[in-house]
Amino acid sequence: MRRPRGSGRRLLLGGVVLIAAVAVAALAFGQSDDGADGPAGPVYAFPSPGTPTASPRSEVSFRGVAPDQLGEVRVAGSRSGERQGRVVAHSDGRGASIVFSRPWRAGEKVTVRTSLDVAGARDGDFSFTTTGRPREGLGSGQTNLPPNLREQLFGQRGKAKAGPGTRFRSRPDLRPVEVEITRPARRGLPDGYNLISPKTVFGAKPKPGTDFGPLMVDDEGEPVWFAPITRGKVNDFRVQTYQGKPVLTWWQGRQVLGTGEGEMQIVDQSYRSIKRVRAGNGYSFDFHEAFITERDTMLGLIYSPVAWDLRKVGGPKNGRAIDAVVQEVDIATGRVLFEWHSLQHVPIEQGYGRHPVSRTQPYDYFHVNSVREDTDGNLIISARDTHTIHKIHRGTGKVMWTVGGKRSTFRMPRNARPAWQHDVQRAPDGTLRIFDNQAAPRVRPRSRILWLRLDEKTRRARVARQFEHPDDLSAGTQGNAQDLGDGITFIGWGSQGYFSAIDKDNRLLFDARVARGNDTYRAYRQPWVGKPPTKPAVAAERRGSGTTVWVSWNGATEVAEWEVLAGDSADGLQPARSAPRDGFETAIRIPGRPAFVAVRAKDAQGAELGVSRAERVRSAR
Repeated sequence: MRRPRGSGRRLLLGGVVLIAAVAVAALAFGQSDDGADGPAGPVYAFPSPGTPTASPRSEVSFRGVAPDQLGEVRVAGSRSGERQGRVVAHSDGRGASIVFSRPWRAGEKVTVRTSLDVAGARDGDFSFTTTGRPREGLGSGQTNLPPNLREQLFGQRGKAKAGPGTRFRSRPDLRPVEVEITRPARRGLPDGYNLISPKTVFGAKPKPGTDFGPLMVDDEGEPVWFAPITRGKVNDFRVQTYQGKPVLTWWQGRQVLGTGEGEMQIVDQSYRSIKRVRAGNGYSFDFHEAFITERDTMLGLIYSPVAWDLRKVGGPKNGRAIDAVVQEVDIATGRVLFEWHSLQHVPIEQGYGRHPVSRTQPYDYFHVNSVREDTDGNLIISARDTHTIHKIHRGTGKVMWTVGGKRSTFRMPRNARPAWQHDVQRAPDGTLRIFDNQAAPRVRPRSRILWLRLDEKTRRARVARQFEHPDDLSAGTQGNAQDLGDGITFIGWGSQGYFSAIDKDNRLLFDARVARGNDTYRAYRQPWVGKPPTKPAVAAERRGSGTTVWVSWNGATEVAEWEVLAGDSADGLQPARSAPRDGFETAIRIPGRPAFVAVRAKDAQGAELGVSRAERVRSAR
């Protein structure tokens, strides 16, 4: 017999009684739509019922129920027994997580007993199975590649080597990768800056004197803001909104070829770190995606190597596979609001990738690389190595439909089939917009941006629009496409290192690339107003009868004019000359040979933005 809902029982975990309401005493929760106490509909639990590859450090999360309405919950492991836990309310008041003081044992069945109407459970009870992380971890499954495939994955057009890092007299410590403008910006391109995260192409040696990190450049390729990163790598640098304010975000961490382990950085308009977001349940975020929703939650991706039977794909019984995990985290509390596992929902034989050649090399059959919310609140994810796009239910995780691959829900004309694709999103016109790599191994000679029109009644898909770069680019890895409004699309060409903008008629409005030998996983064009807490940087040198002053202000976007102040003492400076801002660093020639100089930054209305320190003028060598 089913236990009654809303029975008022207390939360019992391993013999320790916790009153759920105590954990959320300061919060107020609404009632169901009909005014009765209790959840208005099904409750969703994560890890979801039947998950075969849950982390041993999993908490148990419930969504769709106020924390003070959880009732009695018992959680026990088949080997470790009942567990003590604490209830942590989700910041939106629509759920709670039970957090345990120590991990579960690998390979045990964890049973959860509740009086809730949990989707996928039996009378509110469900279970999931934990799995251990193989000793080899993510491994390096792409190191022994045939030369032709290696070239398709990492090769770039042109033979030039990476250019030297840019040098600035006022900021010699900033040495970002150079950016080449191949087609200047045309009328119609929306205002904004170009956000990239350059890195050395796999197999290439970094150019001496070049640093890497999040890089914002203007349409002349001049840096606007650059933050050198000495620990780990950076990917997916962009502007997002957090707590109603614009912020910069990027992934930072350890990268092993096409996978990564790290965390998301969030900085404010003054470039101060305000949050570091980690994945939940003991995982680390992969670099492919970390998207902040309107509810201040983060949708991210995880690559979790697990022990798995690979005989269906020609591998060993005791092999290794990478379980692709999609996770939503409450940024405020760090609690898990949603978790989806590919090995629970997509059979391993649907992958197109090469199966591993050894038991220690994990088979990355799925390779999830994007997740975004659809218009109905459910999720759309892209899986590179199955050539598929899946729509998954936000609560149960069940696959609602599949586009492409070996078991497509839709009938796909040959020209509509994606291959090795990245960054799938719903476009404003209702189509699916896809960065369709078509390599590697190569399926079509060129990568493209593909817009697919789906008819969900007849289950047919057709090509609504496509675009290929006029330089015949084939990106073996990475890439993205961003809607800028009015039919304009901004494109990052992944491993080729290019980034472009096109209009609704596929006319190229802008095109650039990072120095050869480098690439950027994604590229974005977005407006940004930066207000750095630092002062402008100045360097000055006497040359002949005059003095040259170099000035810059890393991250300041509102500077229109520089005013040079000069004098024979640091506290007796007077205006000497003004000049308009000219790129990241402006060189200004002033008459005379003062001992000290400083600069004053002004905006377009002439208002003062900041003043540098007085710097001693050096003699030319």
